[in-house]
Amino acid sequence: MEHVNATPAQFQAAREATGPAPIPLWRVFLGYRTDPLERWTRIRSQHGEVARYRFGLSDSYLISSAEGVRRILQENAANYTKEHGSYKMLRRLFGNGLLTSEGSFWLRQRRLAQPAFHRERISAMAALMGSAAQDTLRDWQQEAKSGTAVAMVDEMSRLTLRIVGDALFGTALAQRSAAVAAAWQVLNTQLSERFSRMRLFPPILPTRYDREFREARQTLFDIVDAIVAERRARSGEHQDLLAMLMSARDEGTGEGMTDRQLRDEVITMLLAGHETTAIGLAWTWALLDRHRTAAGQLHAELAQVLGGRAPRAEDIPSLPYTRAVISESLRLHPPAYIINRRVQANDVVCGCRVYQGGSIVLSPMLVHRDPAYWDRPGEFAPERWLDAEFERRRPRFAYMPFGGGPHQCIGSAFSMMEATLILATLAQHFAPVLVDGKMPAPEYLVLARPQGEVRMRLESSAAAQVSERPAS
Repeated sequence: MEHVNATPAQFQAAREATGPAPIPLWRVFLGYRTDPLERWTRIRSQHGEVARYRFGLSDSYLISSAEGVRRILQENAANYTKEHGSYKMLRRLFGNGLLTSEGSFWLRQRRLAQPAFHRERISAMAALMGSAAQDTLRDWQQEAKSGTAVAMVDEMSRLTLRIVGDALFGTALAQRSAAVAAAWQVLNTQLSERFSRMRLFPPILPTRYDREFREARQTLFDIVDAIVAERRARSGEHQDLLAMLMSARDEGTGEGMTDRQLRDEVITMLLAGHETTAIGLAWTWALLDRHRTAAGQLHAELAQVLGGRAPRAEDIPSLPYTRAVISESLRLHPPAYIINRRVQANDVVCGCRVYQGGSIVLSPMLVHRDPAYWDRPGEFAPERWLDAEFERRRPRFAYMPFGGGPHQCIGSAFSMMEATLILATLAQHFAPVLVDGKMPAPEYLVLARPQGEVRMRLESSAAAQVSERPAS
């Protein structure tokens, strides 16, 4: 991809971006904490679509318009690299997988993985998704009889982890789900803390904190290495993503992927492929409880189209409101709430100078709530996605729950089908209710997840009252 940077004359003619007071290094080291959505919204209102501020040792540029995002992620993507502190941190876990790599290596890996995510293959995975959702439905029916509340984040995480294991790697992960979840909880928290406090050194010290990181990472490595070893022992039996990666050969050298490369890609798909969908679904269940009219419309569509039977891939075009509920949930609460890049060379974004070496901050959740693109931006309104004219008018990068440009998430179609089939399966029978009656607050770690377990009672959808909950 060629650079299309601003010329020196264009750079000199551009204006300097303004911004808030700097966040000094000592505050960063002590653990600077604030609600990022509130802070970024205030910065945008005061300084416009490109704001420049100091965070610790680096200059940061908050880009908050669809036009600016398009410049960074698509139009001049080669100038905005992943050589950023956040990606350096993620590489300690994900290695050089699709999430963290770039350049010719990333392009090679993307081309190797792409066939596993073609539309026909994803449709073929629908049966595995449906089977896993049906098992969860049966579990919920037993839970409902006992009156026990479920921890919705954990429920959705176990379900999506099983689907990723079955569909992409051809291996049962149910017996390993608790170990994966426990390890990821440690790593998720520490990765966020380490970056926000600028603890950029590798976790090699003999402290409890560093030891917990190393042990959690090794747990995941051991699980993934076992998956790869199991597959090598049964080569030729599967045609899923892992089989494609294992059989792929470099066009120039004829060499296959090393076990380390395979591990990087499997960990990337394992964690990124199940955690984002699980978090999105947990937010969706909470939002549906707080918005009973929308829940009633969802139940009505599912009853009319499916009549109680299990959904199939071919049903999805007939479930527009179900997909709209998921899209609206991802608009308000995109799990991948922040995208960082490093400026490789001076450029101009939306008429403002951005300087070489600066850090780019993009926030899908900020752009998703911009009144310039969205009517009633803070409201949960799935019906907006049924307006075809609005869809045509909306700028492409005003909605980006899966990123955008050449590095857009390779599994976006997989995730949307998975979420739609899970929601259609379970919402036909259940209308989960938040135990404490309050919408959970976001917790901003590597992903923006609901705070706490999100405990919900499994009430029957037939008995659910179609009425709005009072605002919390």
